[in-house]
Amino acid sequence: MLAVAREREVEGDLFLQDLGQGLGFRAGSFDGAISVSVIQWLCNADESSHVPQRRLLRFFSTLYTALARGSKAVFQFYPEGPKQIEMILAASMRAGFTGGLVVDYPNSTKAKKYFLVLFAGSVAGGPKQELPKALEDENAAGVVDYAKKRNSRTKKGKQGKGKDWVLHKKQLNRMRGKANVPVDTKYTARKRKARF
Repeated sequence: MLAVAREREVEGDLFLQDLGQGLGFRAGSFDGAISVSVIQWLCNADESSHVPQRRLLRFFSTLYTALARGSKAVFQFYPEGPKQIEMILAASMRAGFTGGLVVDYPNSTKAKKYFLVLFAGSVAGGPKQELPKALEDENAAGVVDYAKKRNSRTKKGKQGKGKDWVLHKKQLNRMRGKANVPVDTKYTARKRKARF
């Protein structure tokens, strides 16, 4: 990804770093952090020198330092099991974060998403920090059921076109110079009885 960024000559600084070795930023540099599908990889021991608990603690402690007080960090991740969740939560709390785990669609096998929502301290007189509510039902307000939406589109198409639509199409075909356009009669677009 860094090579692509260099080719495109993006503005700003680029650097490559292992998150398990910590973040190299000054204290209070960021107002928030977002991560998708990253922290579960810190739980893997790819080399003999990798100890997942140490890598997680190093990452979370340097992140806690880099975040401004009162800021939030949200991590979406895919844990291998409850043991991995406990390891990640323990490392984040040990580093000083507060917060917890939010699971969207906990009863679903495909749509289940895990979010680690962390707060880096609090600001005196600031708003109270609360975990967001998880989405429970796939048919809840604000959630679009794309399968249902797709089915409703196909049903509309099968309802029939109507006389105005047929007359409009015939008129367009005549204007385009198409030959053999049927003449308009009182029977145009009339529903026919079903015959056996």
